[in-house]
Amino acid sequence: MVSVTSSASETTISTDVRSGKYLTFCLGNEEYGLEILKVREIIGLMPITTVPRTPEYIKGVINLRGKVIPVIDLRLKFCMPEAERTEETCIIVVNLGQVEVGIIVDRVSEVRDIDGKDIDDPPSFGTNVDASFILGMGKSAERVSILLDITKVLGENTPELADLTGNE
Repeated sequence: MVSVTSSASETTISTDVRSGKYLTFCLGNEEYGLEILKVREIIGLMPITTVPRTPEYIKGVINLRGKVIPVIDLRLKFCMPEAERTEETCIIVVNLGQVEVGIIVDRVSEVRDIDGKDIDDPPSFGTNVDASFILGMGKSAERVSILLDITKVLGENTPELADLTGNE
């Protein structure tokens, strides 16, 4: 969203940095969105090599064209029940700077262009609930999408990924 404030001495233009293209996907009945620039590719499920002594939400690693990539079940990361895999279940490979991570989702929906005026701030859940990983709530006529800061979802709170990829 662009807003223009004008006075006799200056004109100020501010832009909502959250506006842009988002890849939307579903976990159960809920729709989420990731900034499209963080998405490297979408692949079908493939054999995952389990890694011992990792948290339950880390399903293991895959070999994607010679590169070892950790895979996280986003349902389990969000404390949701694990779901049966279907033909629509896929892995979204996201880029977190030096690390690429695969996230398992129930299905990919679409790429949506969401204007800043259609993004509300995350709701406040009180001091006991950390919602800092939510960029905002993307609204359209028929639905609300939870827009994720995937770096905060996976990067800051998942130090185990550095161990799996050899990066720190």
